[in-house]
Amino acid sequence: METSLQSIGNHINNIYDNPIMGSLNKKVLIATLYRPEPVLLATTRLGPDRLILLTDKDQDKEQKEAIKLIQDSLGKVIEVKEVKTECYDIVAIATKCVEIIDMQPHDDLIFVNITGGRKTKAIALMFAAYARHERVTKIAYNPEEDKNAIVWLPRLSFRLTDSQKLILEKIDSGKFETIKDLSEKVDLSTAMLYRAIDELKDMDLISTEDGLMLTDAGKIAKL
Repeated sequence: METSLQSIGNHINNIYDNPIMGSLNKKVLIATLYRPEPVLLATTRLGPDRLILLTDKDQDKEQKEAIKLIQDSLGKVIEVKEVKTECYDIVAIATKCVEIIDMQPHDDLIFVNITGGRKTKAIALMFAAYARHERVTKIAYNPEEDKNAIVWLPRLSFRLTDSQKLILEKIDSGKFETIKDLSEKVDLSTAMLYRAIDELKDMDLISTEDGLMLTDAGKIAKL
């Protein structure tokens, strides 16, 4: 632990091996947290200028101790912020994560680590990274079996077309029982609308079983 803390200020950039990193770009690490070890490792490897911890609104003793340890140690070296979120509401957590990403200065390099914390929180943070694909540099996971290993996760994107985005917005803002109802509110040809609906259903972003509704994935994709 002590050795890791001494290493934090060294900014070990070569492990992340990203050519766009420069001295003028501040690095931001957004990480889920329960136990302190994954965050300490990720911070040591990256050497961020800013660390944003996703914690629970209702914290148990172990999480509180982890937060205090990180604030007392890393907080002396870098900027550390704590953001409390829900535990199991993936859409609410992802929405908060997107807000965090959007708040970072445009030139900052944003890294995401989903190792610690609850699985639902890790999934929500990863989905938020997909929703802001263009802002996130890398998504990392540190396997428990090998404390020194880094698993780089795919930087996927929802990659929605303008028509798909419009449809998601309309469905989210109104109640539509049928595609015909929606067609009256969307300036698309019938063929384009049906094709877009089929694509969104195939992506599991909308459901048509009880009228047109966004799935949780659809609510996140439109953020």
